[in-house]
Amino acid sequence: MGKVAANIKVMPESPDIDLDELQERLENSLPEGAKINGFERDDVAFGLVALVPTVIVPDDSGGTETVEDAFSDIDGVESVSVENVGRI
Repeated sequence: MGKVAANIKVMPESPDIDLDELQERLENSLPEGAKINGFERDDVAFGLVALVPTVIVPDDSGGTETVEDAFSDIDGVESVSVENVGRI
């Protein structure tokens, strides 16, 4: 079984969210078998900055769904969207 790398854009609810704390909560929420291979920060508008972690998950049915669901359940997260997916 291979692995998949996905860039997942996590939009905070407001510019006042502490991004370092949000990043830590994202790392702690990962389902079993998934890992984060780095973060980028994407300036959106009006001081709002999105976190874009590169997540490595096993290439099985469901793909990034469990990670997306885990990220969506975190307090302070407005939305989660997959930006790019590729096999590694």
